[in-house]
Amino acid sequence: MDKNTKRWISTMEWFSKYWGCHQLPERSFSCKGYQFPICARCTGILIGEILGLIAGIISNHYSFWILLMMVPMVLDGSIQFCFEKYESNNIKRLITGLCFGFALAFSSIEIIKLIIK
Repeated sequence: MDKNTKRWISTMEWFSKYWGCHQLPERSFSCKGYQFPICARCTGILIGEILGLIAGIISNHYSFWILLMMVPMVLDGSIQFCFEKYESNNIKRLITGLCFGFALAFSSIEIIKLIIK
């Protein structure tokens, strides 16, 4: 086994253990034959959280309407779970995860700002 493969397996195991992602191949992106260590939805959530943290730190304005950005992921995941005929695709998973992660992180930063004032 080469060095890159060992590193990739280690990364996959880390994300499985600490992120809690199911890592299903059909629900994950891949690049050059390597599956991303987290699924499309978790990829969106992670990117959204990073962007939401940055935006929350530099922003001076907050609206509770931002919480509505969480609704699409909840609906997409719930509908897929409840109805066998509906299967979301990876682009929808990525976008809804991105919105959810952004709203979660941005709101968390704003709550922290309110507490420490």
